[in-house]
Amino acid sequence: MKLVWLIVAGACGAVAGVLLVRGDFDRAFVVAAAGMVAWFLNYRIQVKEKLAVMDAAQEENIEVNDPDED
Repeated sequence: MKLVWLIVAGACGAVAGVLLVRGDFDRAFVVAAAGMVAWFLNYRIQVKEKLAVMDAAQEENIEVNDPDED
């Protein structure tokens, strides 16, 4: 899913560039804003996955080092 959002963001950037060259500034702004939303969704997915891995590693470390278990 990360790759999909990255491709959408890149495509929106390219379309916004074309619209800027043609002088259609309103549509270029909207498409560029949609591209930024797609980029942030890509970034959010990456951070969410990294946090899940860190939480799992931390929970595993706590379970292994728990002194109260016999």
